[in-house]
Amino acid sequence: MRSSSILLAVVLVAAAPLALAQTKSSSKTPHCYDVQVEKPKEVKDEHKIAGTAIGAVAGGLLGNQIGGGSGKKIATVAGAVGGGYAGRKVQENQQNKTETVTERRCD
Repeated sequence: MRSSSILLAVVLVAAAPLALAQTKSSSKTPHCYDVQVEKPKEVKDEHKIAGTAIGAVAGGLLGNQIGGGSGKKIATVAGAVGGGYAGRKVQENQQNKTETVTERRCD
C-alpha cells in the first residue's frame, strides 16, 4: 500500500508542470482583426498593346476624314500615331489604379 502511495505522489509531482503548461497555452486565444489594405490591381496587358492598337485605329480613321490627296495620307498617319499614344496613356491610367481589400490578421 505504501509503495502505491509513493508511486501516485511521484506521478502527480511529475505531471503537475505539464498540466500547468497545457492550461496556460490553451487559455491564450489569438486576437484577430480586419485591416483595410490597398493593393495594385492585376495588370492583364502589361505592354499596353490593346490600348495602343485601338487608339491607333480610331486616330487613323479620324485622320482619314481630314484633307484630300497627300494631305489626307499625312492626316491619317498623324491621327494613327496620336491615337496610338493617347490609347496607350488611357490604358496606363486604368492599369495604375489600386483596390482596397480586407485582410484578416491574428496576433
